[in-house]
Amino acid sequence: MGILDVKGVGKRFGGLQALSDVNLSVHQNTVHAIIGPNGAGKSTLLNCLVGKLIPDTGSVMFDGQSVLGRKPYEINQMGISRVFQTPEIFADLSVMENVLIPCFARQDGAFKLNAIQSVASNKEMAEKAMQMLEDVKMADKRNMIASAMSRGDKRRLEMAMCLVQEPRLLLLDEPTAGMARADTNNTIDLLKEIKEKRDITMAIIEHDMHVVFSLADRITVLAQGTPLVEDVPENIKGHPKVREAYLGEAH
Repeated sequence: MGILDVKGVGKRFGGLQALSDVNLSVHQNTVHAIIGPNGAGKSTLLNCLVGKLIPDTGSVMFDGQSVLGRKPYEINQMGISRVFQTPEIFADLSVMENVLIPCFARQDGAFKLNAIQSVASNKEMAEKAMQMLEDVKMADKRNMIASAMSRGDKRRLEMAMCLVQEPRLLLLDEPTAGMARADTNNTIDLLKEIKEKRDITMAIIEHDMHVVFSLADRITVLAQGTPLVEDVPENIKGHPKVREAYLGEAH
């Protein structure tokens, strides 16, 4: 068993079977990538993992507890954080304020903009937020308004907002989408540093194979909502089932 266990998960939308009998385990302190062609069911699966969708069949267990039917903040309090495909930040607030809000949310169960001042006055929380900004190399931008930053920096900020809550599992939905190659490489380096410094497990959905093979310890390949292969990266490259799923041929 892993820290995250998915067993027999199925999800249908009308006449579309988006997921069918999905089984996978994400083991502690690893990076597990979930890849597949467009329409493979990756985003549907991720939404089931964070409680945004409830599967029709199967179970999703985190550290022995079901995530199904729980509200997003309850899943967050269990120790699961999510990085979205488009960075989810408070665009009109400063970088520091963005990191302070989830400090409060971790205790209170909700993001509250009017709580910024009370959180900022808490020395322990302020120091924690500042340390996080230093860890993601954004301390010098702490007073910048978030909307003025590049996409790469917005991604770093979103990661800081997640990590300041000390999650045990970080779910990343195409974290390098829309980035230039330099920002992509910087994000890879950041994720590697986070992995080295923290007792954290990551599950990542990503189309960029450079990112996948740079980070993943294990890879699950989905096609038409069903797992085709799960293996270490070196065995995924050139696998006939993977070639068939992506290229339409097994040779």
